[in-house]
Amino acid sequence: MALIVQKYGGTSVGTVERIENVARRVKGWVDRGNQVVVVVSAMSGETNRLIGLAQAIDPHPDPREMDVLVSTGEQVTIALLSMALQKAGCDARSYTGSQVHIRTDSAYSKARILDIDDARLRHDLNAGRVVVVAGFQGVDEQGNITTLGRGGSDTTAVAIAAALKADECQIYTDVDGVYTTDPRVEPKARKLDRITFEEMLEMASLGSKVLQIRAVEFAGKYNVPLRVLSSFDEVDGEGTLITLEEDGVEAAKISGIAFNRDEAKLTVRGVPDQPGVAYKILGPIGEANIEVDMIVQNIAKDGTTDFTFTVHRSEQEKALEILRKTAEQLGAREVEADDQIVKISLVGVGMRSHAGIASKMFETLAKEGINIQMISTSEIKVSVVVDEKYLELGVRALHDAFGLEEANPGA
Repeated sequence: MALIVQKYGGTSVGTVERIENVARRVKGWVDRGNQVVVVVSAMSGETNRLIGLAQAIDPHPDPREMDVLVSTGEQVTIALLSMALQKAGCDARSYTGSQVHIRTDSAYSKARILDIDDARLRHDLNAGRVVVVAGFQGVDEQGNITTLGRGGSDTTAVAIAAALKADECQIYTDVDGVYTTDPRVEPKARKLDRITFEEMLEMASLGSKVLQIRAVEFAGKYNVPLRVLSSFDEVDGEGTLITLEEDGVEAAKISGIAFNRDEAKLTVRGVPDQPGVAYKILGPIGEANIEVDMIVQNIAKDGTTDFTFTVHRSEQEKALEILRKTAEQLGAREVEADDQIVKISLVGVGMRSHAGIASKMFETLAKEGINIQMISTSEIKVSVVVDEKYLELGVRALHDAFGLEEANPGA
C-alpha cells in the first residue's frame, strides 16, 4: 500500500463532469489499495471571476479581504469532489487550508507555508477515507486566511506530501508530462521520462508553466518524488518523474529549452561610473518589491556606464517610473524601455561536464540572423534575450541543433 498525494488543477476540475472524472480516477487508486490525499484548485476561471468582483468595488482592495474572497474558489471544489467520491462509493472528507491547519506567514496573496499539522489527515487516511484538501490557502498565527499566490496549489500538494512522507506526489494537469520545450512552438518536442529537481527548477523559473517554482523548491528540499501526469488521459501513463540527480542523467547535456515572453528590458544610459552606482539604480527597484532578472553593465571610455536589466513585463511601467527619477538624480543621459523581447534558455545538468554548449547556442542563433541582446549563465543553464519576433525560430533552431527530439541527445 502506497500513500499518494494527488493535485488537480483548475482545468482538471473545470466542470461537474470533469470533477466526476477525477473522482473515478481517485477511486481507481483507492481500489488498488492506496491511501490518497487529493489537493484541488478552484474551477478554471473562478479565481479570475472573484478578482473581477472585487475590482468592481475597489481597484485596489484590502489584501486581507482579497485572500478571504479568492480562497472560496477552492472551497467549492473540495465539497463537490467529496460529493462525487461519496457518490462513487468512496468515503471522503473535505478540508480547507485552515481546517487542516496549514500554517503560513502573514504575507497576504503570497504567503509561505511554515508547517502543517498532519494529525487530522492521518486519522482520516487510517480510517479508510480519501482526504480532499483545498490548495492555495492556509492560515496565519492570528487565524487570518492567507493565500499562497497563483499556482499555490502545487505548493500545497508538495508540502502535504512532505509532511506525510508520501511515496509520491502526482501533479495532474492538462499535459501528460514535461517536454523538451513547448510542443505548441516546436511540434517535435519530446516528453521526458524524468528530469532532476534542479533542472525542473530552472525550467520553471525560466518560463515553463508546467509546475510552480516554489513547489519544485519544496520537493527538492524534502526529496518528495514528483510526477507530472495528464488528467485527460483515460488511463494513467508514466508521465514525467522529477527526482534527485542520478548517474545516468549526465549523458543528457541539454534536457530542455525554456522561454519567457513576460520580459521587459530597461536601460539607463550615461550614468557616471562610480562605486555604488548599481545599488543606486537597483536599490529603489528592490524597495518597490520589483524582481530584477538579468543585469548587464557596460563601461564607456568617457567615464560613464550604461546599465541594463530586465523585469516582469507587468511591472515595466512601475519600474520605468522609478528609474526615471533615479536617472535624474544621478545625472544620467537617458532612459529606454523595450517590452518586445523574450528570454530563451538552455537547461541541463550535463552542462557541468560538457564544454561548448554556450558557443554552440550562439552559433546556432547567429546562423538564423538572430541578434543576442543580453546573456546570463549558471552551472546548468544559458539564457539569452532576443527580439520577440525571433522566439519560435530561435527555439526550433536550438531544438534541432542539440538533437532534443532524440531520446539521448548529443551536442
